[in-house]
Amino acid sequence: MGNLNWLQSFPPLLALEPIARDILTKSARIVEAPIGTVGYREGGACGAYVMRLAGQSRVYKMSASGREILLYRVAAGETCVITTTCLLGNSDYPASTIVEEPIRDVIIPAAAFNQLMVDSAVFRRFVMTNYGALISDLIVLLDEVAFHSLDARLAKLLLDANSETISRTHQLIADELGTAREVVSRQLKRFEQKGWVALGRGHIELTNLAALEKLAAG
Repeated sequence: MGNLNWLQSFPPLLALEPIARDILTKSARIVEAPIGTVGYREGGACGAYVMRLAGQSRVYKMSASGREILLYRVAAGETCVITTTCLLGNSDYPASTIVEEPIRDVIIPAAAFNQLMVDSAVFRRFVMTNYGALISDLIVLLDEVAFHSLDARLAKLLLDANSETISRTHQLIADELGTAREVVSRQLKRFEQKGWVALGRGHIELTNLAALEKLAAG
């Protein structure tokens, strides 16, 4: 590819050793894909490490009945935990992904990825640090899937405040619900996207009481 300016999007990799830069110069390439593009399908072989420069895709699992379960999304500056898992374990994809916003990715072929993991301490540290953080996020998401009634419990908690403006941190709400702050923040963001609440610094405005009451009632 020659030009490694894309490394600016992943600051830890700016310290890459000369041998690692040489491998990337020879093997890495940048690809783009529009909305609706299927990045990989469940059961397919994993052939490359993906680093997102722009755009967003969702990674999901499809049940036998055809119900889609969202696992997580991959946005700019991120990598994909399932892709990393497949490369490290030499296994097939256990889920699928589709582009939600036009993407621009750096693609590192599996052979080059494996060589970098052996030859570059900087690259290896980057991969494993990201992998650990992504695994933690995935566990939070699995918690959401397992306790799917959390959204109703959250709606009830907001309504029980008896005020259209709630001054309470996401951590305090999480403590009351017995879950992680990240789960509460993600759920509140979904409420906001639906127009049910408006999120501010240190406070939450309830903008659609009827919708929240319907959800809380189950």
